[in-house]
Amino acid sequence: MMLKKIKQLGPGLLFAGAAIGVSHLVYSTRAGANFGFGLLWALLLINVVKYPFFQFGPRYAAATGESLLEGYNKLGKGVLISYFLLTFATMFTIQTAVTIVTASLASELFGSDLNNFHWCMVITGICLAILVIGRYKLLDNLMKIIILTLTITTVLAVVFATQEVGSVSFTQIFPEETPHIIFLVAFMGWMPAPLDISIWHSLWAVEKRKSGDIEKNTDKKIALFDFNIGYIATIILGAGFVALGALVMYNSGETFSDKGGEFANQLISLYTNTLGDHFSMIIAIAAFTTMFSTTLTTLDASPRAMASTSKLLAPKLVKHTYVFWMLVLIIGTTVILGFFTSEMGTLIKIATILSFLTAPFYAMINYILLTSKHTPEEWRPKMAMKIFSILGILFLIGFSVWYLTIL
Repeated sequence: MMLKKIKQLGPGLLFAGAAIGVSHLVYSTRAGANFGFGLLWALLLINVVKYPFFQFGPRYAAATGESLLEGYNKLGKGVLISYFLLTFATMFTIQTAVTIVTASLASELFGSDLNNFHWCMVITGICLAILVIGRYKLLDNLMKIIILTLTITTVLAVVFATQEVGSVSFTQIFPEETPHIIFLVAFMGWMPAPLDISIWHSLWAVEKRKSGDIEKNTDKKIALFDFNIGYIATIILGAGFVALGALVMYNSGETFSDKGGEFANQLISLYTNTLGDHFSMIIAIAAFTTMFSTTLTTLDASPRAMASTSKLLAPKLVKHTYVFWMLVLIIGTTVILGFFTSEMGTLIKIATILSFLTAPFYAMINYILLTSKHTPEEWRPKMAMKIFSILGILFLIGFSVWYLTIL
């Protein structure tokens, strides 16, 4: 049974690859650098609050053999159109943000005369080749290697940093100043990821089933095992990056730049100065692997989701819609990169805050679908999970309203 479970790992690791990115490398590290371990409460709380809504993605896919998008369509065209518009409004900014960070780290890691824009094109070209040539199968296999590499290097980084630092404080902090509150909302917006990744997860689960590794009507325990592995990994690594920021950068007096190249240089230099030159390669690999996995999975997932949505809304509109939407995403991202390559911080802030403000929508729709007649009764959440989900929805709505009132 364990070997069977391991073979079926895939969508959960793709989820982890998409989630462990800007939220971890940029925001978790900055949370540690600015507040020490003081925002661990926020990291743990938002992971707990979002858990059921992320879990509903693979749960629905396993129960029905369909993605959440097909479920949304059953709830009404209006729900699917809303998703289409929200995704179209945010996917270019998200892809641009993660690509800029990845390119900045690639420049630091590999060294080159290429500027950030050219590195963005190189990274995008590599990801495009992987997805077009290898399709889902290569993405699935490659992500297992990437997540393993990321986990090992991050754990090593935390261990080394702990040995170099003395006592630390775990006093928890709630930010009171407006800039710090904006940071908190952005941090929680993409921690562990935007809620629409539940849709991506369901799409990957359906694709995994097509590969033959997952049987139809998969046992619930097996279906959720893969998800839980990926979700736990995102929490552990999120805490790991907070620890790195707290142990290495807290009270260092360093102010992080919003420009990608400068941020990457500061990140690696601080670790090198504190822990020694021998450590720079480990953190560089961990950081680059973190962001490359996110860039790769987002370049696959957004076009995959838009293709599925397009086919459901207008079945005869376009053939080969996955490739079509991938090209649309690349073109739109390239245009934004041409104008805003140096504005990494602004782009990330916009993307993360939008993700937080749209979270209540995805939480409510996922809950409605999973508790409706469209989900087989034995797969619907039990009463405890329903209560937990309702409380989570109320929290997301309340926190979003509170944030909007203080702006």
